[in-house]
Amino acid sequence: MATRLKTLEYLATTKIGEKGQLTVPKQFREDLGLGAGAPFAVLRLGDGLLLLAEEQRFERLCQQISSALTNSGLTPGAILATLPEARKRIYARRYGKTVSSRRKGRLRSRAISGK
Repeated sequence: MATRLKTLEYLATTKIGEKGQLTVPKQFREDLGLGAGAPFAVLRLGDGLLLLAEEQRFERLCQQISSALTNSGLTPGAILATLPEARKRIYARRYGKTVSSRRKGRLRSRAISGK
């Protein structure tokens, strides 16, 4: 697993290839645990670019969400308890009917069509 440094350091110089690709030196790919096809966010910072591995961005987002929920007093159990009702509301918004009334409609259609 990569060691997360909290300092800014110069790593290496690289060139943009003919197809616009950058090469990340092997040592740094290994240090950060990055394989072929690893997704990156590319951020513009003034006249520079900042490359951030998507995994790191996702981890930071998860930490921010966790902190916000903890600070508001919500527990994982309390959040999970809201899922059944949330699913019902989303289903109703998406399909406009409950599961049982949709099934009744299909049965009625089959009875009328004889299938």
